[in-house]
Amino acid sequence: MSSESHPDAQHLGMRIRFARNCKGETLKKVAQAVGCSESMLSKIECGLASPSLNMLHRIAKALDTNVAELTTVMPAVDSPVQKNNQRAVVSFDHGGRPANRRIRLERLVPVQRGQLLQGDIHILEPKAKVAFSISHVGEELGYVLQGRLVLTLDEQSYELEAGDSFYFSSETPHSYLNPGDEIAKVLWVNTPATF
Repeated sequence: MSSESHPDAQHLGMRIRFARNCKGETLKKVAQAVGCSESMLSKIECGLASPSLNMLHRIAKALDTNVAELTTVMPAVDSPVQKNNQRAVVSFDHGGRPANRRIRLERLVPVQRGQLLQGDIHILEPKAKVAFSISHVGEELGYVLQGRLVLTLDEQSYELEAGDSFYFSSETPHSYLNPGDEIAKVLWVNTPATF
C-alpha cells in the first residue's frame, strides 16, 4: 500500500486562500459562487473547518483550479513512472460522518498545472458517498477494480461491480456511492483534470 498523505485543514486553507488572492477575488464573491456563507469559507481558509469533497470541488471551480492542485502535498515528480509507494493519497472525510466513511484518491498521474488528463484510484470505505451531483467540462471513464459502486448520472442510477466500466460526459450531473460492506476501488480517469 502506498504511503498516505493527509493535507491538514490549515494547509488546505492556505492553498485555497492563496488561489483566491491570486485570482483577486473577495471572500464574499467566492462564497456566493460556492454556495456557502462567507464565514464558512473564512473558517475553511483559516483551517478551522474542512470542506466536503463536493464543496471542495465547487471552491476549485470558483477559483479556476482543481481539487488536485488544492490538495496535493507531494511535489510533482520528473519521472514518467511512479512506483506504488511514491503515489500521493488524499483523504476526504465528509462533514462529521464517521472516519470509516471516507473517500481516498490515490493519484496515478502526478499533479501539474495545465495537465489535460487525470487518473486516480477512488477508494471508498463502506457506505461512503459523494452525495451531491457534480458537473463540469470534460469526459470521464472508470473501471471498478473491487467492490460495488452506484453511479448516478442525472436521475439514472447504475449498479456496478468489479469488472464493470463506465464512460460519460462530465457535464452530466453525477454522484456516486459504495453501497456495500467492503471497500470499493475504482480506477477513474477524466479530462481535463478536475479532482
